[in-house]
Amino acid sequence: MPLLADFSITPDVFDSESYSNEELGRVYLRDMGNVICGQGLVRDHRCGEWRQLFAKESRSWHRAGKELLRKVDQQGRLPGFKPALRAAPGTDADWCTEALAAHQIRPLLGGVIVTETVKGSFQSTERVERIDRLDCATWWGDDNSSVRLLRNDSDYIQELQTILSFANSLQFIDPHLNPARQDYRGIRNLLVCAGSRKPAPLIEIHRVCYEGSGPNREILKKHDLEMAFRSNLASALHSAGLKVEVFVWDDFHDRYLISNLVGISLPNGFNTSKKPNDVTTWTRLGRDDSDDVQREFDPPNGRHKIRWQFSIP
Repeated sequence: MPLLADFSITPDVFDSESYSNEELGRVYLRDMGNVICGQGLVRDHRCGEWRQLFAKESRSWHRAGKELLRKVDQQGRLPGFKPALRAAPGTDADWCTEALAAHQIRPLLGGVIVTETVKGSFQSTERVERIDRLDCATWWGDDNSSVRLLRNDSDYIQELQTILSFANSLQFIDPHLNPARQDYRGIRNLLVCAGSRKPAPLIEIHRVCYEGSGPNREILKKHDLEMAFRSNLASALHSAGLKVEVFVWDDFHDRYLISNLVGISLPNGFNTSKKPNDVTTWTRLGRDDSDDVQREFDPPNGRHKIRWQFSIP
């Protein structure tokens, strides 16, 4: 399972009558929700038609299910998806068919979560699994908190595509991030992946005011650094409808990507390598640690001293 996965869920999963008793439904919905709220998204199919089902009282929606829906919506984990099929779904199985059709357009990193009844119509489809048997699905798991990647732009984009496409806020934290450097040229493509949507996400870049280390450390000039960012990013950001706030600090070491959906620790930051077999390990942060990193780079916090700040474009 990737560091952030997306899932489709058929309506019957939220129906109290799908479970032999209220408590059993609460346990299954709680366990599913714990994973989704820590490392996932739920697709709101057909531009909100899926979500609107739960505003109707035509079915006995489970209280724990309605609370989970409220929570994922509040956390920005309920992105809308355009209709994949011409006809609107009329049954729970139809919603599974819609989800699989959407999967053909944009592949799920997770899968489709259903009940035993719906799974009966999709027995041979590995991308579909029952809520009471999620531990049997290869695409499900709450114990995989890290991934190994080649240090190249292709692997970075593949792993971050879902985060960049749906996060409402993004902080790129890397002390030596400089889009003018060859090993950081890929940052432009990562930023563009977050664009062309409304509202545009809030994006920040955090780096230090110097290059090099030890006796070779050189304090940069604000104008030179700002021009390096503007000349390499401004045009692409403008075309993607994005604005980036750049914060330049006195000093820090660790590298992260922090978003409202997930926080990731990156040992080598967004730096790439020319060595074809050079790998790096990215680790998903717990919610508390991710929030603490975000606070660390909030200027009023005072943990670091801010030197400069500018916006692009």
